[in-house]
Amino acid sequence: MFDNHQGYQTMLKENKISFGLTIPIENYDKETPTMKHQIERAQLAEQLGFHALWFQDVLLEDPTFEDPATGQIFDSLIYLTYLASHTSTIQLGTAALVMPLRHPLRTAKELASIERLFPERLMLGISSGDRRKDFEGLGIPIMERGEWFRKTFDYFKRALYQEFPEVETDFGKLYKSNLVPKPTNHIPTFMTGYCQQTLDWVAEHGDGWMFYPQRPEQQKKMIQEYREKVKKYHGDAFRPFFMPLPLELAEDPNQQAEKIPAGYRIGRKPLIDLLEEYRGIGVNHMMFGLSKNKRPITEVMQELGEEVLPHFSFN
Repeated sequence: MFDNHQGYQTMLKENKISFGLTIPIENYDKETPTMKHQIERAQLAEQLGFHALWFQDVLLEDPTFEDPATGQIFDSLIYLTYLASHTSTIQLGTAALVMPLRHPLRTAKELASIERLFPERLMLGISSGDRRKDFEGLGIPIMERGEWFRKTFDYFKRALYQEFPEVETDFGKLYKSNLVPKPTNHIPTFMTGYCQQTLDWVAEHGDGWMFYPQRPEQQKKMIQEYREKVKKYHGDAFRPFFMPLPLELAEDPNQQAEKIPAGYRIGRKPLIDLLEEYRGIGVNHMMFGLSKNKRPITEVMQELGEEVLPHFSFN
């Protein structure tokens, strides 16, 4: 499906691993991010050979949530477009757009527009969401998000890819009308977590799967199970596996791995070995979250780009 999709081909290949950074690129930890210098850091990421920038979809600050800073402050699609206009080749992804919280027709319009303005640079991660305050704020029942996800996803796809579809749903009706523009290519669409569905559903309907950080031995089992489901529905077709990883890069290049929440504090040499282990079990793209670093963030980016990424030949 994506043999002629330039963006996909530059970052996703079987038995290979590529690397991205989550926005904001800032060592804010649990403070509110300033969102300063993001253009310069996005451009630096592109120059250093990172493959993608990833944007969260968070509506409200919720001090009770495990990420009190909310991470991505600006609307994900607006900010993605903003940084796209200041970069040239790096891919731009959502991790992940919460489908039940967005009207599917409006979402289709926005994403088709981004795809046409920045051809083949958009990577679409989608989810059912888990932030209760966002659901409450929009008056959407969080316990029904699985059903809402399926319905919005179906409407979204039909509006986006079909010409003059006839659609009648709880979200609206399409009859003798058509969404424009249409994307010039299929937008790679990746399920995040289970989306309140079964793994069979995820494997059947997604172009790939984003799953939460786990140790290699645990993640290996998840990837094997996923790939078995993919084979059931798509034969030998390749479906990439994505994993976020909070990373605190130690100044000592030899420092062995220490656990931090969902990730590691580690020196670059053991990190190379760890990333090779993840590549070997089938992780195709790793999203680094650098918010917990104490070192200057550009220094960390430079070390990753110059000393780590070159060990993983992609082309």
